Amino acid sequence: MEPQVSLKGRSFLTLKDYSREEILYLLDLSMELKAKKNKLGHSKKVDGKLLDGKNIVLIFDKTSTRTRCSFEVAAFDEGAHVTFLTNSQMGKKESIEDTAKVLGRMYDGIEYRGFSMQLVQDIATYSGVPVWNGLTDDDHPTQVLADFLTAMEHTGKPLHEMKMAYIGDGRNNVSNALMIGAAKVGMDYSVGTPEELSPSGELLATLLPIAKENGSTISVTTDPYEAVKGADIIYTDIWVSMGEEDQTEKRIALLKDYQVTMDLLKASGNGKVLFEHCLPSFHDLNTTVAKQIHEQYGLKELEVTDEVFRSEHSVVFDEAENRMHTIKAVMVATMSDFLEA
Repeated sequence: MEPQVSLKGRSFLTLKDYSREEILYLLDLSMELKAKKNKLGHSKKVDGKLLDGKNIVLIFDKTSTRTRCSFEVAAFDEGAHVTFLTNSQMGKKESIEDTAKVLGRMYDGIEYRGFSMQLVQDIATYSGVPVWNGLTDDDHPTQVLADFLTAMEHTGKPLHEMKMAYIGDGRNNVSNALMIGAAKVGMDYSVGTPEELSPSGELLATLLPIAKENGSTISVTTDPYEAVKGADIIYTDIWVSMGEEDQTEKRIALLKDYQVTMDLLKASGNGKVLFEHCLPSFHDLNTTVAKQIHEQYGLKELEVTDEVFRSEHSVVFDEAENRMHTIKAVMVATMSDFLEA
């Protein structure tokens, strides 16, 4: 396993910090580690040594299914030990700086999932060890690696030959992160979103020159049918993100015309168009929250119809599994002593 680039000791906070070559290296490493695990079957322990003896700590200020499970299983597969920290004094009785310095003395890597991008940046500044962004209000870089890996596997195309269309809230963390990743790797990226939820002008100003340099385009439109034309992947996310529950009625009113339906998939003109979603998804009434929304607003489905979610176009569970493989690659690339041995 010869590294093409060295990421040892680096934090993984945003894809803005990574070059095209480095992102593609992480995806190649993800494929290699996935193949290694799949040779044994999902029920067998990998018993790898790439993170042998490493200690990592996971800090969650936001709830999680895929992120936590991915970090834990990936770490265990390659010999690392994990602490899931739920009751620290960070930011309460102890400053971020002091907590980060303490954790950096005990752990080889730190994952943070929460609200503030500044907080995860501060942990990286003061801890002295690699820090990985498991999600913030502004960015979600580990998700993007899984999304890109899934697209590569199912289309058989390199990223720079693909177009992704994001439908929904164009300024949320997932759309931001996908747009950053697309600009870096040369993927065309279009956003179909209400004007009120358009990507920030500052982010667009930063990414448009990068996209142009890498041979791709970024476009924003209020017409979802225009956005999906020629798309290889159509992507959406939940309409009400964590911390925005008090805006549910307003968000539904804004986004009701941006539901991903089978008609929208057909408008891509691509019979093999993929549907991706970072999950969880409100595509049926099988959750408590979905039932509450149905009772209050009369909606059985929100950001995507159940027909699309369960269709042959949907690769959402492959995408969810790939969180584990890509997160493993990030940890291995930034911590392993064996890649350079």
